[in-house]
Order: sequence, then structure tokens, then C-alpha cells
Amino acid sequence: MFEGIALHQWLCWGALYLLAAGVALSSETRRPCPQSCRCNPVLLGLNCSDGQLTTVPDSLPQNTKLLNLTHNKIKTLVHQQFQTLTQLLDLDLSDNTMVIIEAEAFLGLQSLVTLRLARNHLKIIPLGTFAGLTKLEKLDISDNEILVFLDFTFRDLPALQFITATDNDIVFISHQAFSGLISLQELRLDGCNLTAVPTEALTQLGGLRSLHLQRLGLTTLPNYSFRHLERLKELVISHCRWLETLSGNSLFGLNLTSLTITHCNLSAVPYIPLHHLVYLSYLDLSFNPITHIHGNLLGDLLRLQELRLVGGSLLRVEIGAFRGLVHLKLLNVSRNLLTTLEAGAFHSVDSLRTLGLDNNPLACDCRLLWVVQRRLHVDFGGNPPTCSTSVQLQGWYFLDFTEAELPGLLTCRQPRILDPTTREVRIDQGHTVVLYCNAEGDPLPSVTWISPQLKPLSPIGRIRALSNGSLEVRYAQPQDSGTYLCVASNAAGNDSLPVSLHVQAFLSSSKKPFRLQGWFAFPSASPGVNENQNVPFDVKTLLVAATIGFLSFFSSVCLCFIFMFLWSKSKGQIKHTATIAYVPRSAMSSSNAGKGNMETSRFTMKLI
Repeated sequence: MFEGIALHQWLCWGALYLLAAGVALSSETRRPCPQSCRCNPVLLGLNCSDGQLTTVPDSLPQNTKLLNLTHNKIKTLVHQQFQTLTQLLDLDLSDNTMVIIEAEAFLGLQSLVTLRLARNHLKIIPLGTFAGLTKLEKLDISDNEILVFLDFTFRDLPALQFITATDNDIVFISHQAFSGLISLQELRLDGCNLTAVPTEALTQLGGLRSLHLQRLGLTTLPNYSFRHLERLKELVISHCRWLETLSGNSLFGLNLTSLTITHCNLSAVPYIPLHHLVYLSYLDLSFNPITHIHGNLLGDLLRLQELRLVGGSLLRVEIGAFRGLVHLKLLNVSRNLLTTLEAGAFHSVDSLRTLGLDNNPLACDCRLLWVVQRRLHVDFGGNPPTCSTSVQLQGWYFLDFTEAELPGLLTCRQPRILDPTTREVRIDQGHTVVLYCNAEGDPLPSVTWISPQLKPLSPIGRIRALSNGSLEVRYAQPQDSGTYLCVASNAAGNDSLPVSLHVQAFLSSSKKPFRLQGWFAFPSASPGVNENQNVPFDVKTLLVAATIGFLSFFSSVCLCFIFMFLWSKSKGQIKHTATIAYVPRSAMSSSNAGKGNMETSRFTMKLI
């Protein structure tokens, strides 16, 4: 019995001892919430924002995991400022007046994952600032006054995945600044004073997946700007208002899936830099003064699904512009200057799911009939297109037309060439002639000219197609003779008109013209003419040219002799004889043998 009582007492005293030990231990680790802060015991968070603090509070609870020190007046972080907070996961020091961070200020924060230093007054980040942050994954140093990133600034952050350094005064990034960032996935350098892509610094980021370069002073992207970034998937370049061109190999080495170049000054789609991006699925070129999307130049983008060109200066999307883009599902060309968008521009309209076509001066005719026919399968984003240039339908949502109304509303009229006064033109060699071709139709037809060799004629060269539909032949040559074909075409069909041109050669005095072969040829802009064709010369012309050349040479020689004669007379008395002394060869041989003296001979020469 007594043994049972003793055992019971022993257990009670043991329980009381353990309870006291627990209370004592808890009192050591759980410190009271600092003044001007609010503690959250459930989340182990400490909120000291808006506390008018000038320094980091002392005696912070050691088990704190979330620490908010925003909107205070903290100016400096000293050496090992947070050394006791070994369990801290998130530290926010944004919106302070911080100017200086001493080296190893964060030493001891071995568990820290997120660090925010945004909206302070930092001008430089000293080496060793991030020492000890081996588990840090997110770093926000945006909206400071940082001027440069020095070599090895981030070398102590092997686990860092995201850097936000937007809205700083960065003018230079040292080549080794990003050394050690082996895990970095995303880098944002928006709103800095950089005027060129920091190519050498970026080569340290072989694992980078997303790069944002917005509001920079870029004027061009030189070749190989992003070399060694093979894993980069997203590139955003935006609000670079001086960026006008992309060099042909500027994106070389990239395997992007998403490319955004918006609010810049590109006047044309960068076809050449884009052509190797076979994995690209998203392309945004909005708010650039691009006027045309040309045909058959985007076919290499085999996996492209979304193309956006909003708010540009698009006048025309040519037939075949999206040929080869079998996966294209979204096209947004709203807020441009398009009058139409023909079904022939697409590889297949059946794959299209979303179409942005609003805020364009659309002409409602047969070219847009396919849009109405697919209105049940296409999403217009809540902004259906309207007719703007058709007087009969102006302001109408043509998607509201019934099937019965369509045949009489969305119509086109086949082109017709207005018969000119003559279909045969004769001119002399060397003259210039203009062949006219006027056509009418709805929509207004385009006019092209075909050469006698059945090749389309371009707007440049000696024989060129003018913008008004005419054909100009300058300094006509006999080989330009032939039948030229004018073709007028629109969505409803085409019409053609042949025009014969006869060029009369210069009259020749001989029956057979003299020809210079091989060594002399004149370039000709006439298409289809053999470059090795012999060039005829008239014998009379050749003789006249030779005579003129001989007379010029003879006159020059005579002038030289006259000048020499007058110059010699101006020198006064001239000696007309000269005495020349010389040593015969035999005398020189005797002298070398040591026999007798060397004899000298003389002779007198009369000068004429």
C-alpha cells in the first residue's frame, strides 16, 4: 500500500517538473511582441509596417517565419542584422528609406525564401550583401536607384529563381554580375537606362526561361544578342520606342515558345529573325507601325497558335500570309487600317477559333463572306466587326445578316479593262513610252503586267509597273519589243489585255552591224534578256569615235612640245655642244692588272 502511494507521489512530482521545464523553455523561446508590431501566433508572423521605425526592432521572436517591415524609415541594415531569425521564410523591407546595406547583413537567414527590397534608395549592392542566403528563391529590388551591377553581385544565391530589378537607373551590367545564378528562371530588367542588351552578362544564365526587357533605350537588336540562352522560352520586349530593326541573326540560338515585341517602332514584320523559331506558339507584334503582312513568309513558324497585331498600321494582309500555319487558332488584327481580310490569307480557316477584326474600315463585300459563314464557330471577343466603307451597309454589324440577305449584300463585281485607243505601240530606239491600262470593278482591281517572257514586272528597273496601273519603258531597246499583258484582278475574277510594243532600231550605214563580243556588255533592266547577248555597233560610229580619240591625243602631244620649246627659250644662252669623257674597257682592265696609267678618251656631241 505504501509502495503504491510512493509511486503515485513520484509520478505527480515528475509531471510537475516536466510542466515547469516546459514553461521555462517556452519563456525562453517565446518573446513578447515588440512595440509597434502585431504578432500572429498561428502563422508565426510579425507585422511591423507603418510603425515609424528607423531601425529593425531588437529581440524579435526567434520562431518568426514572416516579417513585414514595410512603410517605415529604416535607412541602414548593419552586419548580421537578422542573425537570430534562423527560421524566417519571408522578409519584406519595401517602402523604406534604405540607402546602405552592409556586407553580410542577412547572414544567419539560412531558411529565407523571399526577400523584398523594393521602393528604397539603394544606389549600389556591395559584394557579399546576400551572403548566407543559400535557400533564397525570390528577390525584388525594383524601384530603387541602382546604377550598376558589379561582378559577382549575386554569386551567393545558388537557389535564386526570380529577380525583379525593374525601374532602376541601371546603365551597365558587368559581364560576371550574374555569375553563380545557376537556378535563375526569370529576370526582369524593365524601366532601366540600358541602351543595349547586356549580352555578355546574360551568357551566365544558361538556365533562364523568361526574360523581360521593357521601357529600355534599345534602338536595334544586333546579331547574337541572346547567345547561350538555349533554354529561354519567353522573351518580352516592350515600350522601346526607338527600336526600329532586328538584325537577321538577333534571335539566333533561341528556342522560344512565346515572343512579344510591342509598343516599339517596327515598320515591318521581322521575317528573317523569326524564321528559325519553329517552336514558337505565341507571337505579339501589337502597337508597331507595321503596314503589311506579306504572303508566304511566316510558313516556318509551324507551331504558331496565336498571332496578335493590334493597334498597328496594317493596310493589307496578303493572300497566303498565313500559309503553312496549320495550328493557327487566334488572330487579332483589330484597331488597324484593313479594308478586308480574305480567306486566301489562311492555310485553313477551319482551324481559326478567335478573330479580332473590329475597329477596321472594313468594306463589306464578297471577300468577307467567309467570316459570316463561320460566325457560329469563331469567337470575336465581344467586339463584332462593322462595315465602314460601304455606303449601303455603313455601321452595320454584318454578322447579323440572315442567310437570305447575304447573296444580295456581300457581293463583288468582276474587273473590266477599259479598252484603250490602241493595242499596238511603235517607237524609236532610245525613247520612253508609257502603256496605259485602266480597269474598273468592285472591289477596285489590282493591275499587274506580264512581260513577253511571261514574267511579272516589278515597280523597279528600266521597265517598271507604275502604281497607277501603267507600264513605263524607259530608253526603249529593240530587244524590248514584244507583247505585254495587262491583268486586272479582284476577288470576283480577272480580265486581261495584250499590248504589242515595237521598237525601231537606229538606222545603220552598213548591212552587217559590227558586234563586240564577250569583253563589253551593257546591263539591261528588261526581263528575260540574255546577259551574254552581243551588242551591235555601227562602223560609222566606231570610226568617228576613233578619230575623236586620235585628235585628242595628237593635240595633247603638240601642246607639250610647244610648252617645252617656250620654256627652253626663256633660259637664255643655250650651249649646243657637249664634251663627254670616258674610260675605255681595255684601259680599266690594264689598270686592274697594275700595268701603266689609265688613259681617258673624249668625244664631242652636238645637241639639237
